[in-house]
Amino acid sequence: MKDKVLIANRGEIALRIMEACELLGLDYVAVYTKEDEESLHVRFAKKKYRISDYRDMNDLLAVADEEKCTAIHPGYGFLSENYRFARRVVKRERPLVWIGPTWEAIRDLGNKLYMKKVAHDLRIPVIPGTIEPIYNEIEAELKAEELLEEAKAEGFQEISFLVKAVAGGGGMGIEEVKNLEEIRPVFRKIRAYAKRLFGEEGIIIEIKIPQFQHLEVQLLGSKHGEYVHFGTRNCTIQSPFKQKRIELAPGFCKHYHYAFDPFQIEKEILQHSLKLAEHFNYDSVGTFEWLITPEGKYYLMEVNTRIQVENEISAKISFIRDKGVNLIREQIRVALGEKLGFDQGDIVFKGMSLEFRLIAEDTKRGFLPLSGVIHRFSYREHPWLTMRTHVPQDRPYTIPTQFDPNLALAIIYAEDLAELLKRSELFLEEMIIEGQTHKGEPLLSNIEFLKDNLKYIYQFLKA
Repeated sequence: MKDKVLIANRGEIALRIMEACELLGLDYVAVYTKEDEESLHVRFAKKKYRISDYRDMNDLLAVADEEKCTAIHPGYGFLSENYRFARRVVKRERPLVWIGPTWEAIRDLGNKLYMKKVAHDLRIPVIPGTIEPIYNEIEAELKAEELLEEAKAEGFQEISFLVKAVAGGGGMGIEEVKNLEEIRPVFRKIRAYAKRLFGEEGIIIEIKIPQFQHLEVQLLGSKHGEYVHFGTRNCTIQSPFKQKRIELAPGFCKHYHYAFDPFQIEKEILQHSLKLAEHFNYDSVGTFEWLITPEGKYYLMEVNTRIQVENEISAKISFIRDKGVNLIREQIRVALGEKLGFDQGDIVFKGMSLEFRLIAEDTKRGFLPLSGVIHRFSYREHPWLTMRTHVPQDRPYTIPTQFDPNLALAIIYAEDLAELLKRSELFLEEMIIEGQTHKGEPLLSNIEFLKDNLKYIYQFLKA
């Protein structure tokens, strides 16, 4: 029986999943909401259904049953890291293949505290902080006092804390505290937020790493116990709310001077990430996120149990037996039970790749997300440029207010850093996004922010 995939997502990731299905010769069904009728993923889908909400499990499963789908790809965001949905998908009366890791891995790795405890037991460096959930504000203050003394002993300067929801992620449910007097009120605030959003009140407190680079390890595991990595990415350029804006692969740059051996550090974080993945029998694509200090200390931060937005820059620099890689294609293959068909020795890394996230936002007003109508969305095609976007170029496009106003991913490839920077600058000069907000004001984007911050890539930035 030929497999058929329900694409339970929207926009550019839905388009990339469609592409991967077509590469594999698989049938697929897309879904969309009323607000997304102008999206290219709706225009290009061969079969599609309108639903009420991308988070409506019943709607999604009803479409899957109607179309006799055999698998569901959740993309990223929405239900992609909801272990309850993943469990329901595989345990229902008519089970489907979940294109992602097991629901147990999603549950366990998604719990920051449990992941941290397991990593600690495996002697994998984690950010200094609490290793038990905190539910009481008095206990929170006492733990913060203990951490303060530990941080001073380790030589940390200008010490501050991060109060985090155990079940949070993607920059959500987290707030910085600069002195002990703030611990209790912030603790109460984050606990209430976490209960409302995640249904889990547990809180952890960590020392804030004052200066760092944010590196990611891209892994792939199969149901046959096979594990490979596709190198590292650097995601240090972010908004003040820890939302990524510029990403690069590889994570370290041979043209940058470090106070440590970056390739030894890279080797170690790759080994640690693979060790943790094997412990959890991880059988899909996954991203293991690390903070690296200017002195060469490194700490595991979290694990993302889904395909990442920026997966394609890792794919661009990875070659298997001289052929390019499509990580979404590989993710689908292993979910359907196939063996990898290659090992780490078959993967060769060449060149560099950079991704810009193009977003409708006012970067001078707290990165305020904007909606409105785009009248002109234009860029020049180049052999080194890959554009991933759901925004049409041939007609106006209304940015839905229900979703983050992410417009496109611009992925640039080059042989070296000088060429990468030159091409990146050229792309930003040529990219045009014009339109109006619903208030009749000019629609702003983050293009100028990207231009201004391109010079900071591969640098250690203050948090």
